[in-house]
Amino acid sequence: MSNGSHGLHAGESSPYVELDRTAWAALGRATEQPLSADEIDRVKGLGDQLDLDEVQQVYLPLSRLLSLYVESAGQLHRSQEEFLHQRQPPRTPFVIGLAGSVAVGKSTTARVLQHMLAHWPEHPRVSLVTTDGFLLPNAELSRRGILHRKGFPESYDRKALLKFVVDIKSGRDEVEAPIYSHLVYDVVPDEKVVVSSPDIVIVEGLNVLQAAGVRQDGRVGLAVSDFFDFSVYVDAATSDIRRWYTDRFLRLRETAFRDPQSYFAKYAALTHDEAVAEASRIWDEINGPNLKQNVQPTRSRATLVLRKDHDHSVRWVRLRKL
Repeated sequence: MSNGSHGLHAGESSPYVELDRTAWAALGRATEQPLSADEIDRVKGLGDQLDLDEVQQVYLPLSRLLSLYVESAGQLHRSQEEFLHQRQPPRTPFVIGLAGSVAVGKSTTARVLQHMLAHWPEHPRVSLVTTDGFLLPNAELSRRGILHRKGFPESYDRKALLKFVVDIKSGRDEVEAPIYSHLVYDVVPDEKVVVSSPDIVIVEGLNVLQAAGVRQDGRVGLAVSDFFDFSVYVDAATSDIRRWYTDRFLRLRETAFRDPQSYFAKYAALTHDEAVAEASRIWDEINGPNLKQNVQPTRSRATLVLRKDHDHSVRWVRLRKL
């Protein structure tokens, strides 16, 4: 496979290993498939093209690679104990950051990895937390005049998200995260998900790989990504993601939007053409600019990039060299 199609010229040295789907899939052939067809159906997102072949050829090798990283982190922890000549606290959870655009399928990727990693006996407790819960409540977004910029970096309680990840990496037995409801399009007051003594934590969200910002005094703060042990970016052509977003919007108009409690119930009555126009407007004004300005620039920070084709199947994998 030529490197020229995504920023590198053939023969040019690179800090990445790139494998096309066939070469990547071959890495999983000797590994037993841990998920059943029923389990795959339960974890896939609305409209995501996910089947046993995709899990076998793409996510099985990835889960095995991640398992090797987790195992290596444990060995390094033991070596550090020996070096310091003192008994260290138990190893902290292995934290995986997972980023990508709206509608690219990152939630499905996160759920598949959670289920697959939990099947490996070395790390049965795998927690998944989405950064949606750390969005500021709608009332606060409205007060700040940025409700229309939901999903942009400034719409999150970044201090709370950073504290959550720091607490995880500090080895606290139990850490709480807020819960977000896609039905009511808001954070659920007084409801929390408790992450209890996990072996692995997957943190999934649009902007989780962002670098730290510069403070008013000129100092650079900490970023959530500073505490990731491994990171994955789910990538695709912007034109494909835009189409997937519109397709998903049309499906939701026929399903979730019909729930009277849904924040988006007003869209249920739209005609097909009106729904397409509204989805296009939302993409062009919100999701598209956020992707271009904030999400895509973090792709190069990922340990591994999964590049999807127009049909949602992963076409190639890029892994940072060690």
